[in-house]
Amino acid sequence: MARRPRIEFEGAFYHVITRGNQRQRVFKTEKDYAKYLEILADYKDRYEYFLYAYVLMNNHVHLLMETQVAPLSKILQGINQRYTLYFNRKYRTVGHLFQGRYKAILCDKDEYLLSIIKYIHLNPVRAEVAKSPEEYRWSSHHIYTGNADEKGIVDTEEVLRIFSENIIRARSQYKDYMGEDSVVRKEHIYGTIDQRVLGDERFAERVMKRSKVKLTQRRRLKEYSLAEIAEGMEKAYRINIKEMREKGKAEGVSLGRKLFSMVAFEYGYKGREIAEYIQKDPAIVTRHLKEKGNFEGETERVIERMGEKTNVNSQV
Repeated sequence: MARRPRIEFEGAFYHVITRGNQRQRVFKTEKDYAKYLEILADYKDRYEYFLYAYVLMNNHVHLLMETQVAPLSKILQGINQRYTLYFNRKYRTVGHLFQGRYKAILCDKDEYLLSIIKYIHLNPVRAEVAKSPEEYRWSSHHIYTGNADEKGIVDTEEVLRIFSENIIRARSQYKDYMGEDSVVRKEHIYGTIDQRVLGDERFAERVMKRSKVKLTQRRRLKEYSLAEIAEGMEKAYRINIKEMREKGKAEGVSLGRKLFSMVAFEYGYKGREIAEYIQKDPAIVTRHLKEKGNFEGETERVIERMGEKTNVNSQV
């Protein structure tokens, strides 16, 4: 199955997630974080996109962006290539630093602007590297609370005006919003149409009219057999069904079981059916499915390979 095209048009609003290749660290020192922000600012000047929020974690980045004339693919390609060159020179490494295909979710700005900003700024808290967003240095939260944006990276004005026209009151109400008990859940932020669009059916229709891209509202129930999913798993990660059924707890095989469970569930298979196929306890499958939000890129890779038809081994 060919990779689906990016949805790109002027004024598109994206939640972008870029991860280190094989989950490796992409920031090792404070200078690395600062260099990435420097590059982000440079490309913002060059392509005039809007940036509403960011957080830099040690092995991934979240950006909330709105494009103008330049498409997102051109912007991200430039940012990631330039930072990779810096990183490889500094640490005397070669090859890809980031996963080959970053995740870009086209969002309904009117509906999700504030909730995604909150989700992004609370990322360090969820990851347990900070007790509050104030404790974490490498996010745009501090700019919203009043710290100087020396590089001019973040476009806070539109967001703060949602709270109040008075800047002091707006910052105070933003802090209150961040401190509210209501949690922005991962399932909410990643509950996408066709894994590319966050919004309701009317928003999806507007996107299709504007971009000429066809969206599939949901995966077709049991479109692929469990054997075909296992085959896609083997093609993508070289982990076969025999290994997944064995008792070993090797990291790669454990990942295989997780991804197989997630993909099968997405195509309508129940936890019991999945567990029976991989010959594991249903409770294990249930645990795997709770981690689904952390593996969108990996499951998409399996799904892409599932469409490449070959003869399925009769023993699978």
